[in-house]
Amino acid sequence: MEDRVLGRTGRQVSVVGLGCWQLGADWGRVDDADAMAVLHAAVDAGVTFLDTADVYGDGRSERLIAAFLADRDADVTVATKCGRRADPHVPAAFTPENLRAWTDRSRANLRTDRLDLVQLHCPPTPVFSADEVFDALDALVEEGNLAAYGVSVETCDEALTAIARPNVASVQIILNAFRRKPLERVLPAAEEAGVGIIARVPLASGLLSGKYDEHTTFAADDHRTYNRHGEAFDVGETFSGVPFEVGVRAAAELAEIAADLGVSTAALALRWVIDQPGVSVVIPGARNAEQANANAAAAQLAPLTPDTLESIERIYNTQIHKHAHNRW
Repeated sequence: MEDRVLGRTGRQVSVVGLGCWQLGADWGRVDDADAMAVLHAAVDAGVTFLDTADVYGDGRSERLIAAFLADRDADVTVATKCGRRADPHVPAAFTPENLRAWTDRSRANLRTDRLDLVQLHCPPTPVFSADEVFDALDALVEEGNLAAYGVSVETCDEALTAIARPNVASVQIILNAFRRKPLERVLPAAEEAGVGIIARVPLASGLLSGKYDEHTTFAADDHRTYNRHGEAFDVGETFSGVPFEVGVRAAAELAEIAADLGVSTAALALRWVIDQPGVSVVIPGARNAEQANANAAAAQLAPLTPDTLESIERIYNTQIHKHAHNRW
C-alpha cells in the first residue's frame, strides 16, 4: 500500500488506515473476536495506522489494540485522543493536570510508555486558542510521554487555528464526498504548513457504502439512531450532518457512477478522499474482516478521472451543499 508522511510527526503511514471507534462502542455490538479479526485483516492488508480514543468504549478500543499488538509484531502507528472524558466538556477542563491524567490512562490502556500521537478530541472552540493547553502538550512531549500531538476538529475554522500553531503535527477532520468544505482552505493551509491531514468519517457513517435505503434502521446503541439530530454530540459526526433521506438519495446516484466504473460505492468514496491533495491518511472503520479488507483495497484503485470527479461534485452541489456546507 502507498505510504505518506503524517505531517510533522515525520512518520510514514499507510494511505488507508483503520478507524477504531467501531471496536469500542456506538456502532452496535462488535465482540472481541470480531474486533481482533478486523485488526488482523487490516494489518495483513498493509494498514500501518490505527486511530482510536480514550472514550471509545471507555477505553475498550485502546485495550483491544494493546492486546492485538502484544499478540503480533506489527510496525504500526497508533493515534489516540483525549478530552472527551471531561465532564462537563468545557474549556476550563483542559488543564495540565487533566491532560496528564488522560494521557497517562491511555498509556496504561495501550501498554506503552510513549504514545505515538495524541489528538485533542474535538474540544470546545476556545481551547484551540489557549496557549496553556498547547504548552502542557509540549511539556508532555519533552518528558517523553508523547511523541507528537495533533487535534481533531469539528469545523474548518478550528482546523485553521490549529494549523497555525508550530507544534501541531496533524489535524483530523471530517472529509468525504458529502463534506467537501475542507478542500477550500484547510487542506491547502495544512499542506503549506507541513501538517498532516487525517480524514475521518470518509463513508459518511456508512451512507457512502451505497447499502442503505430509506427503510434502513440501526440498533438502539448505534449513534446512527441516537445521535441522528445531534442529541448526544455534534450532529456532523453522524451521516456527516446530512439528513438521512437526502443522503440515501445522493448515495444512490454515487452508486450509479461506481457501477459504471465497476467498483463498489465505498471504494469509489474512499478513492475520492485519497485523491485529495494534502490528505495523509483516511481512516474508515470496519465491523468485520471483510469490511477491513475492502477498505484497504481502495488504495489499489487508479486515481479518479476528471470526468468522475466532476460527476461526484455535481451530486454534492445539487443535493448536499445546502444542508452541510456552511455549518462546519
